[in-house]
Amino acid sequence: MAASAIWGAGGLGQWSRLAAQQALTQDDLLGFDTFGNVSLVHITDVHAQLKPIWFREPEINIGVGAASGQPPHVTGKDFLKLYGIEPGSPAQYALTYPDFVALANAYGKMGGMDRVATVVKAIKADRPDALVLDGGDTWQGSYSALKTHGQDMVNVMNALGVDAMTAHWEFTLGIDRVTEIVENELNFPFLGANIFDNEWDEPAYEPYKMFERGGVQVAVIGQAFPYMPIANPGWMFPGLSFGVRQDRMAEVVAEVRDAGADCVVLLSHNGFDVDRKLAANVDGINVILTGHTHDALPEPLLVNKTHLIATGSHGKFISRIDLDVRDGEMKGIKHKLIPIFSDVITPDPDMAALIDAERAPFEADMAEVIGQTDSLLYRRGNFNGTWDDLICDALLKQREADIALSPGFRWGPTLVPGADIRREDIFNATAMSYPNAYRSEMTGEMLHVVLEDVADNLFNPDPYYQQGGDMVRVGGMGYRIDVTRPQGERITDMTLLKTGEKIDASKTYTIAGWASVNEGTEGPPIWDVVETHIRELGTVQLQPNDSVTVTGT
Repeated sequence: MAASAIWGAGGLGQWSRLAAQQALTQDDLLGFDTFGNVSLVHITDVHAQLKPIWFREPEINIGVGAASGQPPHVTGKDFLKLYGIEPGSPAQYALTYPDFVALANAYGKMGGMDRVATVVKAIKADRPDALVLDGGDTWQGSYSALKTHGQDMVNVMNALGVDAMTAHWEFTLGIDRVTEIVENELNFPFLGANIFDNEWDEPAYEPYKMFERGGVQVAVIGQAFPYMPIANPGWMFPGLSFGVRQDRMAEVVAEVRDAGADCVVLLSHNGFDVDRKLAANVDGINVILTGHTHDALPEPLLVNKTHLIATGSHGKFISRIDLDVRDGEMKGIKHKLIPIFSDVITPDPDMAALIDAERAPFEADMAEVIGQTDSLLYRRGNFNGTWDDLICDALLKQREADIALSPGFRWGPTLVPGADIRREDIFNATAMSYPNAYRSEMTGEMLHVVLEDVADNLFNPDPYYQQGGDMVRVGGMGYRIDVTRPQGERITDMTLLKTGEKIDASKTYTIAGWASVNEGTEGPPIWDVVETHIRELGTVQLQPNDSVTVTGT
């Protein structure tokens, strides 16, 4: 079935925003022909976004190796064609980047956990024992989550009725805080079959949970982000080891099958391509609810007998998956990716009140207007996003650097042209527990090594070696990258933009950046650097960034 039919989409044409919204109804968004005997509800990568947001999907999402040209590495018009999505439709707005600003003005913001609660309650009214599963990256990414050490999100997800979760950025709250939450605060299991206690060489958390649903046994296995000590500061969670642990996963699947599981669900934060490989190599998993890479796909992707479900990020979507499980095996599946159009879905009053209470102590600080933007500010994309262009500009100026580096984080909502930039918006792009904006010296040779290492994390043809987010964003310097080359040979033509000179391997440059994984990094928090810069600008106006030339795609 075409995605436009699934979504009930119609062409936008010259409709006003009111007419566009009237073309959508809550009943259309939530409509579902109940199927089978087991229902799953999946949400992932919320990144602590309690209120509706704008979020532009990536323009560039390059797949390498076997994933080249395959979903989710299809964007724009190719994505619309692949899934039969009508131009100007709600599905185009929610799932792709073309005409984003015009469609954002027509269809409004998305997400909001009070709207998510409405959807979950509607599904549970239809299927009362539906399993609600959280794929992680939940407790980090906003002002209030930072100030409460994740407590606001814990309270909200408890109220939502989550049945189990796995994790990634949760561990950047520090192991003591994670332990406190898991042992004393959560109303549901915190699962991680691939997390081990190094001292005892045994699982550090529950690997799975068995649920009886629809007269059958459903095993939910948790798989936390495998590369924690590489992508995030290992000193924040000492004593733990992670990894894909493919053999371990095969053992856990066999264990739950032996324990009577009729259906095996992997609640994963591996990232889509890692899960695609895992599904090809490990038998016995019926459904993988994938997370981490923020992909939103309107249809499951089948690998052997395993269905991969990708539910996007920032509260923009929920997936409902109905399964027909009989005689010890899954006989059929029905799936719907539900877009959370915040102007269409009625907020759940109880959840809305809870959210307002959680945010109340910080509302005045969050709401302060720092400046305005005439540019679309977004983060996603393999090589650059305008939020990070702005952050790099702030680092170059405020830290008096030759070159600026900003991590390739995928999290952070979008702002449309004409919007106020509030303090909350800055924190939505920077809120984290190791925010110091460092200033250091680095040779051209070392800078090349750093870029090559990050590029290999993204473009290694083996998904199990793709250990990071998107490419580190660079300010003050341009370069050329051939994504098909091996590590050490991808990055060439590194050029200092202010002089046009080639980067000299033996010369030392002043580098400013943030989010170093090294303990004891000194410098002001990045949100203060960015706020100062925006106040000086008044209105943000960014020029197109063409400093990176990409080949091999």
